[in-house]
Amino acid sequence: MIRSMTGFARSERHGDWGTLVWELRTVNHRYLDISLRLPEGFSVYEAAIRARLQKSLQRGRVDVWLRFQAVEGGGLRLNRDLAVELQTIYCELLQCWNLRETALNPLDALRWPGLVQSTGTDSAVLEEEVLSLLDSTIEELQATREREGAALAQILLSRVEAIGEQTRALRAHLPELEEAVRNRLQSRLADLAIQVDPQRWEQEILFYLQRQDTAEELDRLDTHLQELRRILTRREAVGRRLDFLMQELNREANTLASKAADSQVTFASVELKVLIEQMREQVQNVE
Repeated sequence: MIRSMTGFARSERHGDWGTLVWELRTVNHRYLDISLRLPEGFSVYEAAIRARLQKSLQRGRVDVWLRFQAVEGGGLRLNRDLAVELQTIYCELLQCWNLRETALNPLDALRWPGLVQSTGTDSAVLEEEVLSLLDSTIEELQATREREGAALAQILLSRVEAIGEQTRALRAHLPELEEAVRNRLQSRLADLAIQVDPQRWEQEILFYLQRQDTAEELDRLDTHLQELRRILTRREAVGRRLDFLMQELNREANTLASKAADSQVTFASVELKVLIEQMREQVQNVE
């Protein structure tokens, strides 16, 4: 079933290293827009975090919060490998830019993410905990989006059925409409009290009926409704497809309105546009 772009999930995990909390909140957006808020020292995981989110989510504004509370009593240690690497890069930069060598301010270097780590936490273990908890939080988020997506699908299907009822009623009305057009034209001709060649008159009536014929628009509406039903059963991101179909449905409704020859067709075209607009508003939240 389709997914909504609106959802929320929160997961918390406790361990010897402290407490981790993930919060994910999503709303509708044309594209996938991820906003990360990570605690100090966790930016080294950003690439892996984004990769997991991009694998699971296709569209929507995604606000992501990670909170970490380390265990009390843990000390700090210097990441010596990273410190040596930073010093090497610093020297290469001086040589590349042909600058006079100056001492690197240690306080400035301390601002580099990951240079100082907690002695009470194994970084490999913490990374595994961070990413595994994120995976479970994403699963929870997807579950909420699917539940809301199922509700959206039912709303859309109800509008599809309502539009189908309108098209069926208009099809049943077409013979009556054609007869009314013929009678109206015959009445006008009788009022003119002139003689007209019957064959030419029949051609004129046929030409007028073709201009008023709505069968083609009704056929296309039914085709679009059939495609809508098919799309609503898919589990992939279908929001853009649905948005395109809303434009096509609206185009056919407008054409139908321009051909309105009596009050029933006019009423039906207005009702169709109302139903399509209701669907369009719901489609804006479909992934």
